[in-house]
Amino acid sequence: MSRGTQGGSTSEPRARLLGTATKIFYTEGIHAVGIDRITAEAQVPRATLYRHFAGKEELVLAYLGLADQGIRAQIATAQASGESPVDKVRAACRSITDGIQSPGFRGCAFLNAAAEYPDPAHPIHQAVLAHRQWFLETMTELLEGAGCAPADAAGRHLVMLRDGAMAAGCLFDPRLISETFLGGVEGILRTGTDSATEPNRTG
Repeated sequence: MSRGTQGGSTSEPRARLLGTATKIFYTEGIHAVGIDRITAEAQVPRATLYRHFAGKEELVLAYLGLADQGIRAQIATAQASGESPVDKVRAACRSITDGIQSPGFRGCAFLNAAAEYPDPAHPIHQAVLAHRQWFLETMTELLEGAGCAPADAAGRHLVMLRDGAMAAGCLFDPRLISETFLGGVEGILRTGTDSATEPNRTG
């Protein structure tokens, strides 16, 4: 449990520590960054960090929690902007490509963290799996609403395409990667809706 709230509000030193850690963890990696670097850049004494976080692991979990909240809000906003169920899927996927094309994009924070913490039992790896389960369930529900069947297979396919786009987006032309990803999403929508409307054939 984080110690970072006092009287129901986040303290300014905690916010500065988490903001600094978020920036450095994402751009440089988690294992490469020590507590001393974070406290120095946040201009917060080391003792203050330990008043808000039990240690580096708890700070990493808070960083991933912040990333999770941001992605949930991003997908919710995209869903709200779509008029039809298919539009909601497209809007959610466009929000992903907006991130890929944003300045300073360095891939998926969760995939990056999983690579640094490969032990499935580690709390940080568990946080990654929890986020990915939410994302899979959310996209599967959106695809089901759009008439894709089987929705679970379509959801897994979309998450796989998203993972590939997030990995490739910081290695190749992000605009081209985004176009390729969105084209793949259209393929999932076409295949899924065709399968849902195709009459059963026997013999």
